[in-house]
Amino acid sequence: MADLRPGSNRSPSKLSAFPEPSTPMHRLVGLETEYGCLSSDPSGPGPAVARLRDWIFGGNRLGLLDRHQRDWDEPAGNGGFLFNGGRAYVDMGHLEICTPECLGIADLVRFDRAGDRMLSEGVAETGLGDVAGFLRNNVDHFTGATFGCHENYLVRRTAPLHERNVISLLAFLALRTLYSGAGKVGGVPGVELGGGGESPPVPIRFQISQRADYIQNELFEWVQFNRSLINTRDEPLADSRRFRRLHLLHGDTSVLPWTLAMKVGTTALVLDLLEIDHLPPVSLQDSVAVLRRLSRQPDGPWRVPIEGSSEAEAVEVLARYLRLAESEFRGRDAETDLVLSEWRLALEALENGPETLVGRVDWITKRWLLRQFVESEGLDWSDDWLKSLDLEFHHVDPERNLAWPTVAEGTPWTPSPEAVASAMDQPPADTRAAVRGRAVRELAGRKVAAFLDWEVVDAEGVNPLMLPNPFDPDPAPLAEWLQGLDQARPAASPAVNVPPVDPD
Repeated sequence: MADLRPGSNRSPSKLSAFPEPSTPMHRLVGLETEYGCLSSDPSGPGPAVARLRDWIFGGNRLGLLDRHQRDWDEPAGNGGFLFNGGRAYVDMGHLEICTPECLGIADLVRFDRAGDRMLSEGVAETGLGDVAGFLRNNVDHFTGATFGCHENYLVRRTAPLHERNVISLLAFLALRTLYSGAGKVGGVPGVELGGGGESPPVPIRFQISQRADYIQNELFEWVQFNRSLINTRDEPLADSRRFRRLHLLHGDTSVLPWTLAMKVGTTALVLDLLEIDHLPPVSLQDSVAVLRRLSRQPDGPWRVPIEGSSEAEAVEVLARYLRLAESEFRGRDAETDLVLSEWRLALEALENGPETLVGRVDWITKRWLLRQFVESEGLDWSDDWLKSLDLEFHHVDPERNLAWPTVAEGTPWTPSPEAVASAMDQPPADTRAAVRGRAVRELAGRKVAAFLDWEVVDAEGVNPLMLPNPFDPDPAPLAEWLQGLDQARPAASPAVNVPPVDPD
């Protein structure tokens, strides 16, 4: 039995480079979600993906299409920034939607859900529903391909990223899959496991994580083909003297609001511990191997090899992070207290009765639903019918999604339909996304050549609007930039096929 009792009641440590403790979550977070696409088009999903991208930007419906090439794989017209401060574009054949920078967990959840709503409304309005559907999942059951949900956390440049802290952070990231995994029917045939992993000797009926089999390293600089828990590329998208961006690749795309909120909320608290150099001294023998091992053991035992000893209970190891977070941050604000309370609830449930987390944790909910279906239909877990139902769990169409009806009334962080609708075209008010969203809307109504990125807005004839402080929703140069934009002359922009409003 894990000891989940709080530790000492030391006062919370202040994070001097960040907002005051009254601000929720104490850390900027953003998500990049690559959506899967099911298509009956013989040519594949490409036409449906392109049409949805064009619907988003057609007539500047939800944002402004890029009129310039951003990179070798992002030509002009491939995507653009949204009025809500986020971004949508086509990446490796997938439609990818990025949330704006968010300070609060509730904001992050509703902006993440707004991406789903964009796609479901787009499919309905373009008439694509008979030939295509979009999924917030991470694996193609039939080709073995994977696509990700990347998490981005702003971290102080001065954070003590010494070896002990990095190893402890890696351990947490591997273990959190017990309450953040999305669940998956079967294994991944033909995937090169790497990183010390071996193909299991018996078929896998169900896994906790969708991404576990695709992660090869703990740390690596690039994002494809040699995927790691943490991407080490130093690209803060902010003032590099003050900030880093922690870029995580291994997490599953969350479906239920509670899963997403706790995946992000507990990770943010662990980063708070890191920044005050108070992470527990936990060292797994191989974090990648542990991630895979846990994923293939939905019934346990969840014992993990610890460096310098034999094994420990994974829930007990997670409880060490919880106890330290409680001792440092309990009472800091309502959102922190809610995350701590729900974290405690989750760890106790994982030990005593995981099915009490149905409607909260993705993989537990999915497995509970599929078990009922297997029993009622007399199926074997190898039946392809289950893989189809697995995909329906992740469907963005609320009429087809199997997960959302399981959410009980009053479950924390469940956004209202009105909050999600607002997040489609209104940015968060307390981060620089508010400035970017306003700039995108101003530029959308003008014939001015412009270049936009996360930390700069550059319009022809106007001094660039620099946004190095991602916490600042109203930088001093904004008024001058808007005045200059009013005086800028219309200029010929690079030829881009900007889609019109779809008459359907």
